[in-house]
Amino acid sequence: LSVSVLAGFAVVLIGSAIGTLVGGIAGFAGGWIDEILMRLTDLVLTVPNLILAMAIAAALGPGFQNMVLAISLGWWPGYARLVRGEVLSAREEVYVTAARAMGASRARVLFCHVLPNCISPVIVKMSLDMGFAILAVAALGFIGIGVRPPVPEWGTMLATARSYMPDVWWTAMAPGLAIFVSVFGFNLLGDGLRDLLDPRGGR
Repeated sequence: LSVSVLAGFAVVLIGSAIGTLVGGIAGFAGGWIDEILMRLTDLVLTVPNLILAMAIAAALGPGFQNMVLAISLGWWPGYARLVRGEVLSAREEVYVTAARAMGASRARVLFCHVLPNCISPVIVKMSLDMGFAILAVAALGFIGIGVRPPVPEWGTMLATARSYMPDVWWTAMAPGLAIFVSVFGFNLLGDGLRDLLDPRGGR
């Protein structure tokens, strides 16, 4: 797999894990915990994700791990808001009441009963976000604060090919087409998963 795809997958995985945890706790706990976590989420959402990633990546320095961390730190709020809404709806279901009546702890109810039933929209969002994550990784590589050559990252390859334009224009075709095909493919995958896992949303 390409470095860009691996980095995008890592970003989506980390962002979804953090966002699911924050949104799950906020929706299930309610009260002041919900208020604090959601205000923190809103605060992160006020800063454009790419700008935040550029600032963090510039502070941490180039490298694969730093790039993934920089993008992930601004990627989780969307998942937090999505999961919070799902948890607010799911916590009123009969199976949650039954689990509580059987003596299950709040943590067990949340992690063993509520969150597993909220996972379908998260999977759909992850597949749709893969394309945007790949674009974010390529953008950081293109401006020189992602991974550095000789790591074969598509954004870095495009930045290198820019030096040979327009005489050797075809050097930019391969990474450009790779980005296009990957983003388009993951968007199609996301649409297919949405129709499969959420038929009502597909209609």
